[in-house]
Amino acid sequence: MSEVENLNKLRAQYKDLQQEVSKAIVGQDEVVKYVLISIFSNGHCLLVGVPGLAKTLLVNSIAQALGLDFKRIQFTPDLMPSDIVGAEILDENRQFKFIPGPIFSNIILADEINRTPPKTQSALLEAMQERKVTAAGKTMPLPAPFFVLATQNPIEQEGTYPLPEAQLDRFMFNIWVNYPTLQEEIDIVKATTDDRKVQINAVITQEEILNYQNIIRKMPVADNVIEYAVKLVNKTRPDGEITPDWVNKNIAWGAGPRASQHLIIGAKCHAALNGKFSPDIEDVKAVALPILRHRVVRNYKAEAEGLTIEKIVAQLM
Repeated sequence: MSEVENLNKLRAQYKDLQQEVSKAIVGQDEVVKYVLISIFSNGHCLLVGVPGLAKTLLVNSIAQALGLDFKRIQFTPDLMPSDIVGAEILDENRQFKFIPGPIFSNIILADEINRTPPKTQSALLEAMQERKVTAAGKTMPLPAPFFVLATQNPIEQEGTYPLPEAQLDRFMFNIWVNYPTLQEEIDIVKATTDDRKVQINAVITQEEILNYQNIIRKMPVADNVIEYAVKLVNKTRPDGEITPDWVNKNIAWGAGPRASQHLIIGAKCHAALNGKFSPDIEDVKAVALPILRHRVVRNYKAEAEGLTIEKIVAQLM
Protein backbone atom coordinates (compact mmCIF):
# COMPACT_ATOMS: atom_id res chain seq x y z
CA MET A 1 0.00 0.00 0.00
CA SER A 2 1.40 3.42 -1.00
CA GLU A 3 1.85 6.25 1.49
CA VAL A 4 -1.01 8.19 -0.14
CA GLU A 5 -3.32 5.21 0.34
CA ASN A 6 -2.10 4.83 3.93
CA LEU A 7 -2.85 8.50 4.66
CA ASN A 8 -6.33 8.17 3.16
CA LYS A 9 -6.92 5.10 5.33
CA LEU A 10 -5.66 7.00 8.39
CA ARG A 11 -8.18 9.80 7.79
CA ALA A 12 -11.02 7.27 7.46
CA GLN A 13 -10.01 5.45 10.63
CA TYR A 14 -9.58 8.76 12.48
CA LYS A 15 -13.25 9.55 11.75
CA ASP A 16 -14.24 6.06 12.90
CA LEU A 17 -12.29 6.60 16.13
CA GLN A 18 -14.10 9.88 16.76
CA GLN A 19 -17.45 8.17 16.20
CA GLU A 20 -16.67 5.34 18.60
CA VAL A 21 -15.44 7.68 21.34
CA SER A 22 -18.54 9.89 20.90
CA LYS A 23 -20.67 6.91 22.01
CA ALA A 24 -19.39 7.45 25.56
CA ILE A 25 -18.23 11.08 25.49
CA VAL A 26 -20.56 13.99 24.76
CA GLY A 27 -18.76 17.01 23.31
CA GLN A 28 -15.01 17.50 24.06
CA ASP A 29 -14.26 17.18 20.32
CA GLU A 30 -11.11 19.31 20.60
CA VAL A 31 -9.82 17.21 23.50
CA VAL A 32 -10.39 13.96 21.58
CA LYS A 33 -8.68 15.44 18.51
CA TYR A 34 -5.54 16.44 20.42
CA VAL A 35 -5.32 13.10 22.27
CA LEU A 36 -5.51 11.19 18.96
CA ILE A 37 -2.93 13.52 17.36
CA SER A 38 -0.55 12.85 20.24
CA ILE A 39 -1.02 9.09 19.87
CA PHE A 40 -0.34 9.09 16.12
CA SER A 41 2.63 11.41 16.81
CA ASN A 42 3.98 8.98 19.45
CA GLY A 43 3.64 11.58 22.20
CA HIS A 44 2.13 11.80 25.67
CA CYS A 45 -0.82 13.90 26.89
CA LEU A 46 -1.64 15.77 30.06
CA LEU A 47 -5.37 16.46 30.56
CA VAL A 48 -6.05 19.26 33.04
CA GLY A 49 -9.46 20.00 34.50
CA VAL A 50 -11.57 19.93 37.62
CA PRO A 51 -12.88 16.54 38.83
CA GLY A 52 -16.03 15.15 37.24
CA LEU A 53 -15.44 16.15 33.61
CA ALA A 54 -15.05 12.53 32.39
CA LYS A 55 -11.30 12.75 31.80
CA THR A 56 -10.83 9.17 32.97
CA LEU A 57 -13.78 7.91 30.91
CA LEU A 58 -12.40 9.71 27.85
CA VAL A 59 -9.01 7.99 28.11
CA ASN A 60 -10.66 4.63 28.77
CA SER A 61 -12.92 5.06 25.72
CA ILE A 62 -9.99 5.98 23.46
CA ALA A 63 -8.03 2.94 24.66
CA GLN A 64 -10.98 0.68 23.81
CA ALA A 65 -11.39 2.25 20.35
CA LEU A 66 -7.68 1.75 19.68
CA GLY A 67 -7.83 -1.87 20.81
CA LEU A 68 -4.70 -1.50 22.95
CA ASP A 69 -3.77 -2.96 26.33
CA PHE A 70 -4.78 -0.43 28.96
CA LYS A 71 -3.85 0.06 32.63
CA ARG A 72 -5.00 2.69 35.08
CA ILE A 73 -2.79 3.93 37.92
CA GLN A 74 -4.54 6.00 40.58
CA PHE A 75 -1.92 8.39 41.95
CA THR A 76 -2.24 8.96 45.70
CA PRO A 77 0.10 10.53 48.31
CA ASP A 78 1.25 7.08 49.52
CA LEU A 79 1.90 5.56 46.06
CA MET A 80 5.48 4.26 45.69
CA PRO A 81 7.63 4.00 42.52
CA SER A 82 7.62 0.19 42.82
CA ASP A 83 3.81 0.29 42.60
CA ILE A 84 4.25 1.63 39.06
CA VAL A 85 7.39 -0.07 37.73
CA GLY A 86 7.19 -3.38 39.62
CA ALA A 87 9.33 -5.06 42.25
CA GLU A 88 11.42 -8.14 42.99
CA ILE A 89 9.93 -10.79 45.25
CA LEU A 90 11.32 -13.99 46.73
CA ASP A 91 9.42 -16.92 45.17
CA GLU A 92 8.75 -20.38 46.61
CA ASN A 93 12.15 -21.60 45.31
CA ARG A 94 13.91 -18.82 47.23
CA GLN A 95 14.82 -17.13 43.95
CA PHE A 96 14.28 -13.45 43.27
CA LYS A 97 11.62 -12.88 40.65
CA PHE A 98 10.62 -9.56 39.07
CA ILE A 99 6.89 -8.87 39.03
CA PRO A 100 6.14 -6.23 36.35
CA GLY A 101 4.04 -3.25 37.41
CA PRO A 102 1.18 -1.64 35.48
CA ILE A 103 3.68 0.44 33.46
CA PHE A 104 4.09 -2.58 31.17
CA SER A 105 1.10 -1.74 29.00
CA ASN A 106 0.33 0.15 25.77
CA ILE A 107 -1.73 2.94 27.31
CA ILE A 108 -1.15 4.13 30.87
CA LEU A 109 -3.79 6.30 32.46
CA ALA A 110 -1.93 8.21 35.18
CA ASP A 111 -5.03 9.39 37.03
CA GLU A 112 -4.62 12.58 39.07
CA ILE A 113 -0.84 12.51 38.55
CA ASN A 114 -0.33 15.61 40.69
CA ARG A 115 -1.84 13.93 43.78
CA THR A 116 1.43 12.07 44.45
CA PRO A 117 4.83 13.48 45.53
CA PRO A 118 7.64 14.08 42.96
CA LYS A 119 9.51 10.90 44.00
CA THR A 120 6.70 8.78 42.59
CA GLN A 121 5.93 11.11 39.67
CA SER A 122 9.53 10.66 38.51
CA ALA A 123 9.02 6.90 38.16
CA LEU A 124 7.41 7.72 34.81
CA LEU A 125 10.30 9.84 33.49
CA GLU A 126 12.44 7.09 31.95
CA ALA A 127 9.37 5.30 30.62
CA MET A 128 8.03 8.41 28.90
CA GLN A 129 11.32 9.40 27.28
CA GLU A 130 13.09 6.10 26.55
CA ARG A 131 10.12 3.70 26.36
CA LYS A 132 11.92 1.43 28.82
CA VAL A 133 12.30 1.08 32.59
CA THR A 134 15.15 0.06 34.86
CA ALA A 135 14.29 -2.11 37.85
CA ALA A 136 16.18 -4.70 39.88
CA GLY A 137 19.35 -3.77 38.00
CA LYS A 138 17.85 -4.60 34.60
CA THR A 139 16.63 -2.38 31.77
CA MET A 140 13.43 -3.69 30.19
CA PRO A 141 11.69 -2.34 27.06
CA LEU A 142 8.04 -1.37 27.25
CA PRO A 143 5.50 -2.66 24.72
CA ALA A 144 5.03 -0.61 21.54
CA PRO A 145 3.14 1.58 21.07
CA PHE A 146 3.41 3.16 24.53
CA PHE A 147 1.56 6.27 25.71
CA VAL A 148 1.06 8.02 29.03
CA LEU A 149 -2.22 9.88 29.20
CA ALA A 150 -2.23 11.69 32.53
CA THR A 151 -5.04 13.60 34.20
CA GLN A 152 -4.39 16.47 36.56
CA ASN A 153 -6.51 18.64 38.80
CA PRO A 154 -5.87 22.39 38.61
CA ILE A 155 -2.87 23.19 40.74
CA GLU A 156 -4.87 25.74 42.74
CA GLN A 157 -6.78 22.94 44.44
CA GLU A 158 -5.47 21.67 47.80
CA GLY A 159 -3.58 18.39 48.14
CA THR A 160 -1.68 18.63 44.85
CA TYR A 161 2.04 18.55 44.03
CA PRO A 162 3.26 20.54 41.00
CA LEU A 163 4.86 18.34 38.33
CA PRO A 164 8.63 18.91 37.92
CA GLU A 165 9.51 20.94 34.81
CA ALA A 166 11.54 18.03 33.39
CA GLN A 167 8.47 15.80 33.50
CA LEU A 168 6.08 18.46 32.20
CA ASP A 169 8.36 18.90 29.18
CA ARG A 170 7.94 15.23 28.26
CA PHE A 171 4.23 15.69 27.67
CA MET A 172 3.60 16.63 24.05
CA PHE A 173 0.26 18.29 24.81
CA ASN A 174 -1.22 20.03 27.83
CA ILE A 175 -4.97 19.95 27.12
CA TRP A 176 -7.42 21.97 29.15
CA VAL A 177 -10.73 20.14 29.65
CA ASN A 178 -13.55 22.66 30.03
CA TYR A 179 -17.01 22.33 31.51
CA PRO A 180 -19.65 21.10 29.02
CA THR A 181 -22.09 23.55 27.48
CA LEU A 182 -25.66 23.63 28.81
CA GLN A 183 -26.99 21.45 25.97
CA GLU A 184 -24.06 19.04 26.27
CA GLU A 185 -24.72 18.63 29.98
CA ILE A 186 -28.41 17.92 29.29
CA ASP A 187 -27.32 15.24 26.78
CA ILE A 188 -24.86 13.79 29.32
CA VAL A 189 -27.53 13.49 32.00
CA LYS A 190 -29.97 11.86 29.57
CA ALA A 191 -27.35 9.35 28.41
CA THR A 192 -26.04 8.39 31.86
CA THR A 193 -29.18 8.14 33.98
CA ASP A 194 -30.88 5.24 32.23
CA ASP A 195 -29.96 1.58 31.73
CA ARG A 196 -28.26 2.09 28.37
CA LYS A 197 -24.97 0.20 27.93
CA VAL A 198 -22.31 1.60 25.60
CA GLN A 199 -20.19 -0.79 23.55
CA ILE A 200 -17.04 0.76 22.08
CA ASN A 201 -15.51 -1.25 19.25
CA ALA A 202 -11.82 -1.34 18.33
CA VAL A 203 -11.41 0.20 14.86
CA ILE A 204 -7.63 0.10 14.47
CA THR A 205 -4.87 -2.41 15.19
CA GLN A 206 -1.60 -2.08 17.06
CA GLU A 207 0.37 -2.66 13.83
CA GLU A 208 -1.59 0.07 12.01
CA ILE A 209 -0.84 2.60 14.74
CA LEU A 210 2.90 1.87 14.52
CA ASN A 211 2.70 2.10 10.72
CA TYR A 212 0.92 5.48 10.84
CA GLN A 213 3.48 6.83 13.32
CA ASN A 214 6.22 5.89 10.84
CA ILE A 215 4.40 7.40 7.86
CA ILE A 216 3.76 10.70 9.68
CA ARG A 217 7.47 10.93 10.54
CA LYS A 218 8.31 10.55 6.84
CA MET A 219 6.06 13.41 5.68
CA PRO A 220 8.05 16.21 4.03
CA VAL A 221 8.05 19.68 5.58
CA ALA A 222 8.94 22.92 3.80
CA ASP A 223 11.84 24.91 5.24
CA ASN A 224 9.64 27.97 5.85
CA VAL A 225 7.31 25.90 8.05
CA ILE A 226 10.21 24.59 10.15
CA GLU A 227 11.59 28.12 10.40
CA TYR A 228 8.21 29.45 11.56
CA ALA A 229 7.93 26.76 14.26
CA VAL A 230 11.46 27.33 15.55
CA LYS A 231 11.05 31.10 15.57
CA LEU A 232 7.74 30.78 17.43
CA VAL A 233 9.48 28.79 20.17
CA ASN A 234 12.51 31.11 20.21
CA LYS A 235 10.27 34.12 20.77
CA THR A 236 9.08 32.61 24.08
CA ARG A 237 12.60 32.80 25.55
CA PRO A 238 13.49 35.98 27.49
CA ASP A 239 16.53 37.85 26.13
CA GLY A 240 16.63 35.70 22.98
CA GLU A 241 17.85 36.84 19.56
CA ILE A 242 14.35 37.57 18.22
CA THR A 243 12.40 37.91 21.47
CA PRO A 244 9.92 40.83 21.52
CA ASP A 245 10.28 43.37 24.33
CA TRP A 246 6.88 42.51 25.81
CA VAL A 247 8.02 38.87 26.22
CA ASN A 248 11.12 39.98 28.16
CA LYS A 249 8.82 41.89 30.51
CA ASN A 250 6.25 39.15 31.07
CA ILE A 251 7.86 35.71 30.70
CA ALA A 252 10.23 34.18 33.24
CA TRP A 253 11.08 31.04 31.27
CA GLY A 254 10.49 29.96 27.69
CA ALA A 255 10.10 26.69 25.81
CA GLY A 256 13.03 24.43 24.89
CA PRO A 257 13.94 22.62 21.64
CA ARG A 258 11.54 19.75 22.42
CA ALA A 259 8.69 22.22 21.81
CA SER A 260 10.00 22.88 18.28
CA GLN A 261 10.18 19.15 17.59
CA HIS A 262 6.64 18.61 18.86
CA LEU A 263 5.34 21.53 16.79
CA ILE A 264 6.59 19.92 13.58
CA ILE A 265 5.50 16.36 14.43
CA GLY A 266 2.10 17.64 15.61
CA ALA A 267 1.72 19.77 12.47
CA LYS A 268 2.51 16.74 10.30
CA CYS A 269 -0.18 14.68 12.04
CA HIS A 270 -2.71 17.53 11.93
CA ALA A 271 -2.06 17.90 8.19
CA ALA A 272 -2.40 14.14 7.58
CA LEU A 273 -5.75 14.03 9.39
CA ASN A 274 -7.02 16.95 7.28
CA GLY A 275 -6.16 15.60 3.85
CA LYS A 276 -2.79 17.28 3.32
CA PHE A 277 0.42 15.56 2.30
CA SER A 278 2.68 18.21 3.86
CA PRO A 279 2.02 20.58 6.78
CA ASP A 280 1.83 24.34 6.41
CA ILE A 281 2.04 27.20 8.92
CA GLU A 282 -1.68 26.88 9.74
CA ASP A 283 -1.05 23.32 10.93
CA VAL A 284 1.71 24.58 13.24
CA LYS A 285 -0.67 27.21 14.65
CA ALA A 286 -3.37 24.55 15.17
CA VAL A 287 -1.20 22.60 17.64
CA ALA A 288 0.82 25.47 19.14
CA LEU A 289 -1.29 26.27 22.22
CA PRO A 290 -1.39 22.80 23.87
CA ILE A 291 2.32 22.34 23.09
CA LEU A 292 3.44 25.69 24.55
CA ARG A 293 0.90 25.99 27.39
CA HIS A 294 3.01 24.03 29.92
CA ARG A 295 6.42 25.15 28.65
CA VAL A 296 6.09 28.92 29.05
CA VAL A 297 6.29 30.32 32.58
CA ARG A 298 4.88 33.77 33.28
CA ASN A 299 6.50 36.12 35.80
CA TYR A 300 4.67 37.83 38.65
CA LYS A 301 4.01 40.93 36.54
CA ALA A 302 2.15 38.96 33.88
CA GLU A 303 0.14 37.06 36.49
CA ALA A 304 -0.80 40.28 38.29
CA GLU A 305 -1.98 41.85 35.05
CA GLY A 306 -4.01 38.78 34.08
CA LEU A 307 -1.89 37.96 31.01
CA THR A 308 -2.71 34.29 30.39
CA ILE A 309 -0.62 31.75 28.49
CA GLU A 310 -3.42 31.61 25.91
CA LYS A 311 -3.10 35.36 25.29
CA ILE A 312 0.70 35.12 25.12
CA VAL A 313 0.67 32.32 22.53
CA ALA A 314 -2.02 34.09 20.46
CA GLN A 315 0.04 37.30 20.46
CA LEU A 316 3.21 35.43 19.46
CA MET A 317 1.40 33.88 16.48
